[in-house]
Amino acid sequence: VWGNRNILLHSTLKDNDHATKYEKVHNFKVHTFRGPHWCEYCANFMWGLIAQGVKCADCGLNVHKQCSKMVPNDCKPDLKHVKKVYSCDLTTLVKAHHSKRPMVVDMCIQEIESRGVQSEGLYRISGFSDLIEDVKLAFDRDGEKADISVNVYEDINIITGALKLYFRDLPIPLITYEAYPRFMEAAKITDPDKRLEAHHEALKLLPPAHCESLCYLMAHLKRVIQNEKDNLMNAENLGIVFGPTLMRAPDLDAMTALNDIRYQRQVVETLIKNEDILF
Repeated sequence: VWGNRNILLHSTLKDNDHATKYEKVHNFKVHTFRGPHWCEYCANFMWGLIAQGVKCADCGLNVHKQCSKMVPNDCKPDLKHVKKVYSCDLTTLVKAHHSKRPMVVDMCIQEIESRGVQSEGLYRISGFSDLIEDVKLAFDRDGEKADISVNVYEDINIITGALKLYFRDLPIPLITYEAYPRFMEAAKITDPDKRLEAHHEALKLLPPAHCESLCYLMAHLKRVIQNEKDNLMNAENLGIVFGPTLMRAPDLDAMTALNDIRYQRQVVETLIKNEDILF
């Protein structure tokens, strides 16, 4: 049964082909245009002296407010509008940089795997917060040219800290608010096969750029636990660290949010252990 299930899960995600085309909604904000302006959707004049229309903060598209409801989700973010890396919407960032995943994710993981995967307490031990802030500023300023090598940051815990901070700072968590309830439900299922199937279904709710980044991170964390005898980190430990980092409850009361922490940990644990089947 498991063999067939493996084939089924693999083929369904392959058919989905998450990494091909990332759709993105426009980030329209009311705007006052100086001088005459025409709507880039209907081509009609934008009347008035102030707040004549809306402008996309990510790609610069100018349209009437009523036209903005009809514009397709085809925002192509421009680097002159997308000024930072941290705290920037994940899909916006990857579209602006024409990449599959955020450069922070790729560069930090490559750095950790090249020199720190056997480091004791990896991801559990915190790096010096001022230096983590330095890494964040370097990415915001230099993007993929940021230097996070051993020459600049000798302590690998600074790089793991910068990666965790990137996920914590996302305006929409890596496991999105929309998908969150489905992952919570999946974690509560006791039957292992059904639980795995439910996680697989929940993954389909993630936007492609989020799913691609989560897949890359989980494959990395799988390699981390394969070095458990050196780094003393297993899937449960990493679940405790990454649960609240990758997912946040959408507007839940404090009690429910506290209750959810256990299930957040279990979701990450399941994703790490079954990374080869689920992605």
